[in-house]
Amino acid sequence: MTIPKQTPDWQGKLQPTTMLQACEAAGVAVPHYCYHEKLPIAGNCRMCLVEFGTPALGPERQPVRNADGSFQINKSPRPAIACATPITPAWRFIRPRPGSKAMREGVLEFLLINHPLDCPICDQAGECKLQEYSIQYGQTTSRFVETKVHKPKTVDLGPRIVLDDERCILCSRCIRFTRDIIGDDALGIVNRGSYNTIAAFPGRAFDNNYTLNTVDLCPVGALTSKDFRFQMRVWFLKETKSLCTSCGTGCNIQIGARENVIYRYVPRRNDQVNCHWMCDAGG
Repeated sequence: MTIPKQTPDWQGKLQPTTMLQACEAAGVAVPHYCYHEKLPIAGNCRMCLVEFGTPALGPERQPVRNADGSFQINKSPRPAIACATPITPAWRFIRPRPGSKAMREGVLEFLLINHPLDCPICDQAGECKLQEYSIQYGQTTSRFVETKVHKPKTVDLGPRIVLDDERCILCSRCIRFTRDIIGDDALGIVNRGSYNTIAAFPGRAFDNNYTLNTVDLCPVGALTSKDFRFQMRVWFLKETKSLCTSCGTGCNIQIGARENVIYRYVPRRNDQVNCHWMCDAGG
């Protein structure tokens, strides 16, 4: 298939297509945490590392082909993060090999070093990317025998959001959304090393009209909404497509209900109306 040379970035401006976008266009799944197509690229989770190469050139500077007609590839000595690396026409992706598998296992091992194994009581269970990727790409056993670093479990960030610092993988999605999409530079990362945590600006609560979007963006169970926290397991919910009636915008939403009781609204993507977002008044 033909991969577009340029694709819109989070602001809608045309930029060179990245490796991750090219893989998605080709139907190849690349795991990622920090990347979101409507947010600025951070490249900090390293989960999307891929191996790539360029066709080997012969004496006449023409690509050398193997016996089966495929190109002979010179593999790059270093992997690249797919979310932030633009593609060039000469590049070729290398299908998952032991190197790619080892890289993803290593990233997940680091993420799980201090992560609490409390999946049975986590609201994100059933739609957690850390769970899913651990099964798909992680190791079957843990080599970590040291004591985990403990962080605050129930941080009251604002009137609608509770933070569990131990579950946070520091993908920074919530920070970039609040800063770059909403224009409210209210969240940041404090402390250093294993003690890094997400925090609101000292002396103020995390309170704007779009805070609940950070819960939807969080790939793990770090950010939870007070109205849905511990209310219902997501696999029991019946999802129904609908529209928000709080105002005339008509944000596309998905209603989660069980036995005729509505438990939550989440935004449903529609780039012509509400993109990926919706306001807290509607949610």
